Amino acid sequence: MREPGTLRLFKRGPSVEVRLVLLLVVCLALIVTDAHWPVLGRVRQAVSMVIYPFQRVVLAPRDALEYVDSWSHAATLAREEQDALRRQQIEMAQLVTHAAQLTTENEQLRRLLNVSESISQRSVAVEVFYVPPNAFSHRLIFNKGSEAGIAPGMPVIDEGGVVGQIMRVTPFTSEAALLIDDQVSIPVQVLRNGLRLIAFGSDEVGKLEVRYLTENMDVQPGDSLVTSGIGGLFPAGLSVGKIQKVDRDPGTGFAMAIAEPLSHPERYRHFLVLRVDVSKALKPDEVAHALGDN
Repeated sequence: MREPGTLRLFKRGPSVEVRLVLLLVVCLALIVTDAHWPVLGRVRQAVSMVIYPFQRVVLAPRDALEYVDSWSHAATLAREEQDALRRQQIEMAQLVTHAAQLTTENEQLRRLLNVSESISQRSVAVEVFYVPPNAFSHRLIFNKGSEAGIAPGMPVIDEGGVVGQIMRVTPFTSEAALLIDDQVSIPVQVLRNGLRLIAFGSDEVGKLEVRYLTENMDVQPGDSLVTSGIGGLFPAGLSVGKIQKVDRDPGTGFAMAIAEPLSHPERYRHFLVLRVDVSKALKPDEVAHALGDN
């Protein structure tokens, strides 16, 4: 019996080659046995049950990475789908708005065509190019100018009536002052009784003023104002506005009427410019003198 702590000087037992050969024989025997007889199935199942927890532990980092990757991919895909749906919703809303705008413009153009056919005056259809950024200037810039036959002084109308008057032109654009601008004055007529007056732009936003009324002039709220045709610029019979109130001053004996325009330049983009002969038109002082004589 070998004493503890003594060295083993000679190595005994089978060599490595013999062990290798024995293992190969055992492996071949197991392969042949497993191929022809199902006797090792239960052993394989038992071994798999034993090593399964170790497999799960080893594969846990991989499964965690796959879960995180799949969750991140799903979140990214959901965000992309949400963004795509949002873009599609915006595009559909724009298409609907554009279609509604085109429908409105087509209806307005039809009404303008009916207005153009109802008057004998030649006209030019214009579109708003831009609105000057000035809160105190009631102007519109159109996309046509002298090349289309537009000249300063020509009236601008829509289906509601007179919109304003051309003030300046360039070869390809024109600037119009609206009825409510303080530089515009229009000879008008009370439709109820034929009384001829002059309408001016008002200090009140969106209003017209009929000034220098005497006490005996028959002007009442609700009266409709149309162009009288005096002066040669505005053809007779175009709608201008409706009287809202009449302010009388007993001290001076004069009165002033406030009217609301019947045109709506803030709603539409297309208008008609009437190509009147501005060379034959009377000047404002001549119009006032003509009205004074009447």
